[in-house]
Amino acid sequence: MGRTLPEVDAGSIAGEAQFQRDVVGACRPLVLRGLVSAWPVVHCATRSPQDLREYLTRFDAGRDTEIFIGDAAIEGRYYYTDDLAGFNFTRRRMKYGEALAALTAARAAPDEPTLYLGSIPANEYLPGFARDNVLRVLPPHIAPRLWLGHAARVSAHFDSYDNVACVVAGRRRFTLYPPESIGSLYVGPIDHTMAGQPVSLAAGSAPGDPRYPRFEAVRDQALVAELGPGDAIYLPKLWWHQVESLAPFNALVNYWWDAFAAGPDAPYASLLLGLITLAERPAAERQAWRAFFDHYVFRPDGHPLAHLPPGQHGLLGPLQPDNYRRIRAWVMRLLRGE
Repeated sequence: MGRTLPEVDAGSIAGEAQFQRDVVGACRPLVLRGLVSAWPVVHCATRSPQDLREYLTRFDAGRDTEIFIGDAAIEGRYYYTDDLAGFNFTRRRMKYGEALAALTAARAAPDEPTLYLGSIPANEYLPGFARDNVLRVLPPHIAPRLWLGHAARVSAHFDSYDNVACVVAGRRRFTLYPPESIGSLYVGPIDHTMAGQPVSLAAGSAPGDPRYPRFEAVRDQALVAELGPGDAIYLPKLWWHQVESLAPFNALVNYWWDAFAAGPDAPYASLLLGLITLAERPAAERQAWRAFFDHYVFRPDGHPLAHLPPGQHGLLGPLQPDNYRRIRAWVMRLLRGE
């Protein structure tokens, strides 16, 4: 169920500037058909998992990594235990090359465990991989990560960074929900997670599940896309996405970056700070602070000092070149109690 995610032929995107302006600037998810179809790693993966293993082994730096192992009974759904206190899979440390060999050797038959290897920084584990497989729509300093595994389903979650995910082997189905759906997704703990980000407990549940009544209103509003080797998807930050790996063996390369950062600080840090400064104050006071946040930060009515000449905007003037540093120093003094 759901609606088809919009897509474009990646050949229509000339390069970094157009991608930033037309795709990232819209802050809407988009499928980019054929974006990385010319990559050497895609060509190897298309031949066989063994050819992909041989290709990746050329770059192997010999580092240790962590692999997820799921019993056949979970059917590739890496998730919590029923009481949310633990997880239904195990973790094991091994050399990256050994993990890659185990993944490509095992066919994950219905009665066999599944394996999942995720978020591997290519520049650290596979130096040279990024030079051999260039993503032409992003600056070269944005580094790739690799995700490999058998057929599996990753629960709906969000990222606090923009994301381009490129399918190398197998097929991936993405099911997306917009950020404003958060109240209907029944989000799990934010500090007890499988891989860093909280997940929706409702997305992927059976229709009519009595535990998640609000989810029924957004279930059919999901955006869905299926990607094959060479295809990619742009996911703006905070969009919820469930990712299903559909083939017996699957590989994906992704890139995380903040497309609109003015400095080193991330918006998610402000959210966490808000939890300890605002979340448990009286409702009337929270409403008052909301008015101030809207006025100064979210600005539905425009710049808060639009009635003054630009030269009198002070700290509310342009963040660069000086105001970012000045505001950050002020915040740090406040956090230190000075």
